[in-house]
Amino acid sequence: MPSVLMSSGDRPLRVMTYNIRLNTSFDGENAWPYRKDRVAGLILRCLPDLLGLQEVLKDQLDDLMERLPNFAWIGSGRGDGKLKGEFSPIFYDTSRLDATDSGTFWLSPTPHVPGSKGWDADLPRVCTWGCFRDKTTGNFLFHFNTHFDHVGTQARIESARLLAARVDELAGDAPVVITGDFNLTNTFEGYHILVQFFQDARTSAVAGHTGPEGTFFGFDASNERGPCIDYIFTRNGVETLTHTTVLDRSNGSYPSDHAPVLADVLIPTIEVPEENL
Repeated sequence: MPSVLMSSGDRPLRVMTYNIRLNTSFDGENAWPYRKDRVAGLILRCLPDLLGLQEVLKDQLDDLMERLPNFAWIGSGRGDGKLKGEFSPIFYDTSRLDATDSGTFWLSPTPHVPGSKGWDADLPRVCTWGCFRDKTTGNFLFHFNTHFDHVGTQARIESARLLAARVDELAGDAPVVITGDFNLTNTFEGYHILVQFFQDARTSAVAGHTGPEGTFFGFDASNERGPCIDYIFTRNGVETLTHTTVLDRSNGSYPSDHAPVLADVLIPTIEVPEENL
């Protein structure tokens, strides 16, 4: 794997994680057709370079691509590894980043089997990953984006272990950022496993954390006391400068039942084998 060489004076990279809530008519006035412009507008105002989304159906991907013209995306539907079911896609600003490699694995004992469900999970879950080259600095990094199960306690524990193992296998010593809805507060065993391998950007940010402590509020704009279950993690020399949870209360409700989380990070320079260029 490539060796890590620290660099100075790099332009920070903005990473964002956001569960946008799937498109379902059960949400009534908060259903996706009424929210899609607000979600896209919030993303544009946050100015992310890398964006990990969760609970995204294919029609929502299409809607966002119409509204985010500077972005491309990678990922696969969790139902069949193609277009079926929810995606955990990674969007990236093509003016800043090139995607040089990517893939999807399932959070299960058979991670290469599309649609596979793991342990006591209620639903199939995936992790999307990509290797990106920063056009402004030439630096490379890996981004992993995921959504842990909301029911299975053991599934979240095993998913944390699997994620750590796959990051080791795919990224090695290269810089890593991880985004996701982990359905874990910091009191859960799954979270404690994750911080054995990765740094929580919230607690490691040089400037500290700003915004509410929680990230899941429902659509009630008066609610700011939900749990923190959405995270950005880093590894291998990535320095977190700032960390923020963003609330948008326009129209009396939030654009999604989750709030987006942002981190500005510095990516160290690495030497990359020619076959990965």
